[in-house]
Amino acid sequence: MGLRWADWPADTLARLRAGCVIPAHPLALNARRELDPKRQKALSRYYLAAGSGGLAVGVHTTQFAIRDVGLYEPVLRIAVEAAAEVSGTPPILVAGAIGRTKQALAEARVARGLGYHAVLLSLAAWRGASEDEIIEHCRAVAEEMPLFGFYLQPAVGGLPLSAAFWRRFCLIDNVVAIKMAPFNRYATLDVVRGVLEAGAAERVSLYTGNDDHIVADLLTPFALRADAGEKPLRVVGGLLGHWSVWTERAVWLQHECRVGVEPSAALLARDAQVTEMNAAIFDVANNFAGCIPGCHEVLRRQGLLEGTWCLDPHETLSPEQAELISAAATRYPELTDDGFVRAHLNDWLK
Repeated sequence: MGLRWADWPADTLARLRAGCVIPAHPLALNARRELDPKRQKALSRYYLAAGSGGLAVGVHTTQFAIRDVGLYEPVLRIAVEAAAEVSGTPPILVAGAIGRTKQALAEARVARGLGYHAVLLSLAAWRGASEDEIIEHCRAVAEEMPLFGFYLQPAVGGLPLSAAFWRRFCLIDNVVAIKMAPFNRYATLDVVRGVLEAGAAERVSLYTGNDDHIVADLLTPFALRADAGEKPLRVVGGLLGHWSVWTERAVWLQHECRVGVEPSAALLARDAQVTEMNAAIFDVANNFAGCIPGCHEVLRRQGLLEGTWCLDPHETLSPEQAELISAAATRYPELTDDGFVRAHLNDWLK
């Protein structure tokens, strides 16, 4: 018998449904491209001290290639150790699971054994498969762990999926949330439509992964109509690579956008500002080629990482990307948290 969301501690489930910040966790490497356990744990401590409600590990931002070098379990374990240091409500621990069913099930079992609450299920390996085949895969993994659905943008391997797919996905009773990250308004609405038509709004929490529209997603009442009438659905939080940097400010921003707050003009203006910052970090000018190194560069400047190294030596900052990151941080200093990191860095590195 696998883990069910009903088995979670009540306060952890309440946190997920109320909404929170869940950073997509990067990978800390040294100059030899080996895991740096001290800095890996320091990153987790930073996110939790900043007020994050959870951690997502083994995901795209962590680099899928960790699986090829035997780092999947060690990296997941370090986050668990950092989470155990936190008093009060346990952080929501989400593990990335990729590949076809055999691999995804194996990863879900590793995550479950370490104490993770859910798996963020990437479907990139199912390119060319039918939606029936993909749904069967999702059902199989849901037998092992609660699912955090994942609509990933095509630029980094995502598949187009219909509203009918998301309706069927939400009918799987061990689905607890969906990360909407297609970077596409139409596709985002397909997810919302699927949740609505499955009658799953009370069980399935919507989290934004649309780094290009974070604030807009958090503020929008998705008032789509169905046979039962109009029931606005809300995005309650985010599971984002963008929130792997300047996280203390992300927590503040998510609080400002919390469900029930009437959006002011100033808050709506934040959407464009955050998106411009994300364009620099994620290297939009080069079709996201420097996405992960861009996150690393911010963390390197703050002292949390020693360098921007990735497992793939060809994955580096693009030309002029560092200058764009500097410009974004200078324009919007109120959305950076350098002072917060500076005040606590030595404690996190112990």
